[in-house]
Amino acid sequence: MAALNACGTLLAGPKSPAPAPPSGPPQDAVVLGPLLDIMSALPQGDPARQAELFQSVKDAAELTPTTSNRLKYALALATPGYSGSDPVAAQRQLSELLARPETLLLAERLLATVELKEVEQRLILQAENKRLRDEAPPDDRDKLQTTSRRLAAESDENARLRKALDEARAKLEAVTHIERSITDRGTSGTRTP
Repeated sequence: MAALNACGTLLAGPKSPAPAPPSGPPQDAVVLGPLLDIMSALPQGDPARQAELFQSVKDAAELTPTTSNRLKYALALATPGYSGSDPVAAQRQLSELLARPETLLLAERLLATVELKEVEQRLILQAENKRLRDEAPPDDRDKLQTTSRRLAAESDENARLRKALDEARAKLEAVTHIERSITDRGTSGTRTP
């Protein structure tokens, strides 16, 4: 039994002391926080606020082209859901940054890699969507246009018929009102002694 315990201890190796808990906020959170804030803030809010935020990120990347500012700009370009989004430019910017991985922190490099893959997939889907639209048989497009025109014509006809129906109801109510007036005069005229 003692021999088995000794073998188990030898196989497990020497026990190392437990790592000390971090004393402050994790380094990744400090690095990724501003980047993720930009990515979440851009697609939200009104277009003026989006444009202002995007322009400030772009200006920072152009005026002070640090790796961090350039990454922030690349991620802003990659973020979908607002007018400044540009997946082609984002792909180029992220590829340039990842070409020199030593300039990025590990967390930045991982985020840039994931975002580059996402942008590449989006570009593939956009190209496929365009190809499918372009390859749609002309007959299908013609049928769709014909159906759209017919639907518009029928909507116009329905509106015209509704208007005519409303006019006919108004005339009917007027005739009914006149008949009641005549009937009321006739009955009130016979009552008078």
